[in-house]
Amino acid sequence: MKKIGLFFGSFNPIHIGHLILANYILENTDMDELWFVVSPQNPFKEKKSLLKDHNRLDMVQLAVKNYPKMRASNVEFSLPQPSYSIDTLTYLKEKHPDYHFALIMGEDNLETLPKWKNAQTLIENYQIIVYPRLSEESEKEKKMPLHGNISLIKAPIIELSATEIRKMLKEGKNVRPMLPPEVFEYLDGSNFYR
Repeated sequence: MKKIGLFFGSFNPIHIGHLILANYILENTDMDELWFVVSPQNPFKEKKSLLKDHNRLDMVQLAVKNYPKMRASNVEFSLPQPSYSIDTLTYLKEKHPDYHFALIMGEDNLETLPKWKNAQTLIENYQIIVYPRLSEESEKEKKMPLHGNISLIKAPIIELSATEIRKMLKEGKNVRPMLPPEVFEYLDGSNFYR
C-alpha cells in the first residue's frame, strides 16, 4: 500500500524551508510520496493576503518538479470552503482506496488539534507526523501524552516564514536564497506581493 504524506498549507509562497522539511520526511519516514496540498482558504487565516489559488499552485508545481517523490495537489480547490482536513482526507481516501494517507503538521498545530473538525476521528484513523517548531513552551508542556498515531520527528527547525518573505518582497529586498530558484524567477517577473 502506497503511503502518502499530506503537507497542507497556503504556500504563499512556497519556500526552501518547506522543501527541506518535505525532503527530510521522505528520507526519514516510511512515506513513499509527499503531496503539498495547496489550501484555498485556511479557516483560521484571513484570505485577503493570499495570492490567487492557481498562482500558489503554479509555484508549488515549479518548486517540486525536480523532486520525483513530491507533488502539488489542488484537491481542495474543488471541495467546499473553508477546507477542513478531515473532509479532504475522507475525499482522498474514497478517491484512492489503495493509498494510506498521513497528515504532516507543525508542533504548534498540535495544541489546536483538539479543536479541529472531527479531531477524534482524525487522530484515530490517520497517522500524524509532527515536525518541531521553535516555541516558548516549557519542556513540561512538550511532554503531553500522545496518541499512538501521532509521532514527533526530529526534523531540522527552519525559521523561515512566508509572511516575512512577503514583507521583504514588498520592501524590495532580496529573497532569492529563501526560495526555490524556479519560484524566485516566477515572482521576480511579477508584481506579486509588491
